[in-house]
Amino acid sequence: QVQLVESGGGLVQAGASLRLSCAASGRTISSNAMGWFRQAPGKEREMGAAITSSGGGTYYADSVKGRFTISRDNAKNTVYLQMNSLKSGDTAVYYCAADRRGYIVAGTFGNYWGQGTQVTVSS
Repeated sequence: QVQLVESGGGLVQAGASLRLSCAASGRTISSNAMGWFRQAPGKEREMGAAITSSGGGTYYADSVKGRFTISRDNAKNTVYLQMNSLKSGDTAVYYCAADRRGYIVAGTFGNYWGQGTQVTVSS
């Protein structure tokens, strides 16, 4: 079993940057693809970014492409999401997810989930 804990959320102004962290415990996540999802009020949860187990492959939603960067440090059992040029539309609860597979399948991603961290961007 994998436990995931997100941190790094907060309230920022439009144009600012934040870095989210997802610390895993219970076992290593080096064989898991990892992802960051977000859910805004009244909207469905959506995949924002994902990374393969090796870190060699990534996926980004069009809405975050060019502004967000996902990375991982398998030695620290941690995944990151660097968010730049934040917009009010990025306001959401951000969730970290681990998939049993080492590769990304967007439609069925996620076997383990964190509790989420709130990101609020004021305009």
